[in-house]
Amino acid sequence: MRKAAALAAATAVFAAAVLARQRLREAKRWARAGAALRDLEARCAAPAERLRQVADAMAAEMRAGLASDDSEGGDGSVALKMLVTYVDSLPSGDEKGLFYALDLGGTNFRVLRVQLGGKEKRIIKQKSKGVSIPQHLMSGGSDELFNFIAAALAKFVASEGEEYHLPEGMQRQLGFTFSFPVKQTSIASGTLIKWTKGFTIDEMVGMDVVAELNKAIRRQGLDMKVTALINDTVGTLAAAKYVDNDAIAAVILGTGTNAAYIDHAHTIPKWHGPLPKSGDMVINMEWGNFRSSHLPLTEFDQALDAESLNPGEQIYEKLISGMCMGEIVRRILLKMAQEDSLFADNYVPPKLESPYVLSTLHMLMMHQDTTPDLKTVGIKLKEILGIESTCYKTRKVVVGICEVVARRAARLAAAGVYGILKKLRRDTVGPDEQRTVIAVDGGVYKYYTLFAQCMESTLRELLGEEVASSVVIKQAEDGSGTGAALLAASYSQCLQDEFST
Repeated sequence: MRKAAALAAATAVFAAAVLARQRLREAKRWARAGAALRDLEARCAAPAERLRQVADAMAAEMRAGLASDDSEGGDGSVALKMLVTYVDSLPSGDEKGLFYALDLGGTNFRVLRVQLGGKEKRIIKQKSKGVSIPQHLMSGGSDELFNFIAAALAKFVASEGEEYHLPEGMQRQLGFTFSFPVKQTSIASGTLIKWTKGFTIDEMVGMDVVAELNKAIRRQGLDMKVTALINDTVGTLAAAKYVDNDAIAAVILGTGTNAAYIDHAHTIPKWHGPLPKSGDMVINMEWGNFRSSHLPLTEFDQALDAESLNPGEQIYEKLISGMCMGEIVRRILLKMAQEDSLFADNYVPPKLESPYVLSTLHMLMMHQDTTPDLKTVGIKLKEILGIESTCYKTRKVVVGICEVVARRAARLAAAGVYGILKKLRRDTVGPDEQRTVIAVDGGVYKYYTLFAQCMESTLRELLGEEVASSVVIKQAEDGSGTGAALLAASYSQCLQDEFST
């Protein structure tokens, strides 16, 4: 009996010692994870003073880009291309009639028609149709691709009912959103610099994309022509201006990011043409390529950039876009799994080593998990990374990482907007207390609520309450479609006005 009791006591002591060691090991593991998260927070910190430096750098790069004729970037000395869009007349709300848009941004395109009723009725009705581009047309010839697009336009026009009205003898006007790099030479012409997004039609490089589309439209026997060539950011600004005359800039925060704004034509050194009647010019910033020593970069960002298809380029975009935020979170999780045993001792989930397996959509779903035990985080870790079970502490760390990456991105996006306002001298209280509207579109802004809230509160912090009260961030809708049709209408009106004077 004594031996049994002694054995039991010894076993209990041993078990207690093992448990104590396990608890100590666990405590050390969580201490390491906590320290790693705090270190990440410190390195990603974007305090107001730093953001003001970023904004100053953005404004300085804007001025440099406006002075440089090197619109294609050249030796890379000018980060922002600041492309002159030739859009000097934005929709006023007076536009009337039936107008069309073609939105070509990737492996699909949309055709759209809009019936406008002027100031009283605005957009009376609109309809759109999406079309997939067959794979073989993405690497075939120019004529084949544009014939396919023009045929879809002709079919779309043929399907019109009595409710859409085009005045007798009037040619159909088309706004063309072309989301590939082009060097624009007028409001309705632009040569292709290079294809992206899987297109490889080499013969098209250096050709005028509008001329090619117009020729294909004529081959279809369709009485239609392109009135305006734009990108989606300019379209977003046009759509915003149509409903709010105080709109002065548009920002896309989606898979990628960009911004466009209205500047005074006489302040653009590289503009050599006659000053437009409006005195204004829309500038496509291509702000994703912004870079500055003030940006809070980590080794995760540097590794992502080095392994990308365009190392050294699009640094700002790689910090704030939907394409990259989820991937940054994945890289952080991988390091914490390897070095801090985040998920378990010596356990690195194999799927976590796959680049881009964790999207920004996954990230926002985990970050915005409001369940008491962060159940959604656990489900996503299992679905995406194959981690069977996680404790609350692990989930809490994952949410913390998402918070750090999203907060940095949102605050940097706000600094970019602040930079535009500084360039336009709208960062102080003016004598007339002018109202300033910034239109924002893109999935990150629309669906990542915590990102949008942080971006807006950061801009208020940078501006100060007095100035912030006159600056409005508005969610925009369908700039790439409706905005293109509205610009076709605007320029059709301009042409009519010219002929009548």
